[in-house]
Amino acid sequence: MDVLQLMDEWGPEKVVCVSDRRTGMKGVLVIDNTARGMGKGGTRMSPHVTVAEIARLARVMTWKWAGVDLFFGGAKAGIVFDPASPGKEAALRAFARKLSNEVPREYVLGLDMGLTERDAAIVQDELSDRGAMMGAPAQLGGLPYDELGVTGFGVAEVADELMVLRGKRVAVQGFGAVGAAAAKRFAELGAVVVAVSSVHGALVDSNGLDVAQLLKLRAEIGDLAVKEYGGVRELGAELRVPCDVLVPAAMQDVIDAELAGELDTTLVVEGANLPTSVAAQEVLAQRGITVVPDFIANAGGVVAAAFGMDARYSPFPVNPATVLDAVSSKLRANAANVIVEARNRGTTTHVAARELAQDRVLAAMKLRGRVA
Repeated sequence: MDVLQLMDEWGPEKVVCVSDRRTGMKGVLVIDNTARGMGKGGTRMSPHVTVAEIARLARVMTWKWAGVDLFFGGAKAGIVFDPASPGKEAALRAFARKLSNEVPREYVLGLDMGLTERDAAIVQDELSDRGAMMGAPAQLGGLPYDELGVTGFGVAEVADELMVLRGKRVAVQGFGAVGAAAAKRFAELGAVVVAVSSVHGALVDSNGLDVAQLLKLRAEIGDLAVKEYGGVRELGAELRVPCDVLVPAAMQDVIDAELAGELDTTLVVEGANLPTSVAAQEVLAQRGITVVPDFIANAGGVVAAAFGMDARYSPFPVNPATVLDAVSSKLRANAANVIVEARNRGTTTHVAARELAQDRVLAAMKLRGRVA
């Protein structure tokens, strides 16, 4: 593809592609917009990573940081490699070495699909820099996002802000780091989790699933938890079950206009990045179904990352309770504000949230003299 075609009035400012012949690693870093601060975003590993995908996600990070009004810039990185391969560590170390000019001066890596807290520790070791990647284990002074479940926690807090959850039915697509943490918090808030899914299928029970049992199984066997639990159905059933809150927390582009017309829910809280198409968002708005956009709903990770960035060279660990309190208060206020703004502007919530974020980024660009 022609990388120049990705560039518009917002960015990207820099696209760096790297490769390593010995490991077969290929990778890309996209720094989208740094008007409000240095590039900060997750790093994913998958055999199917593309430059266009990473550029798209880097743009989401630009709006996410601005949406929560925290001062970092949008960026994202991707590694074309199988995270289940025995050569993962070598590929990850090669990727880090190849980007040593940019990391951590212009971009700090973070955890995303295919990478774990131990991988963050590996990158820190390879670059001999504790500040090179966020999300390292607590034993190394890091703030372990996945262990705390900050993103999923924030998703549930947002839903509770817009709808008192006690007794409400919730369906969660995905039972990874985000979906599992969201289900856990939903159960703590008194909701009835009626559906979850993983790559191995969907579980649906209108009377409520045993979330504690599912979390125990996930800790033991990962994505296979849904099969071990029993009664697994084909994927997609979790999206069509009648519920009060639907949380797409798996992959992008899962709800199109056709499916949006079939959903039986009152509130959609986007736990994954880019799970709904623009056409789907319009259909949902026309049907009176409230949607909390991804870069508002799943911003718990960036709030936690801001704490981690602030303390990355400090000898004092971050208090997890402080982080969770900040995630709750920040995301609840932002979600409520976006709903009001969408109503006042006569737009979808995605358009309203993006316009708010764009206003903040544009103001910073003007102050820096990057635009007239």
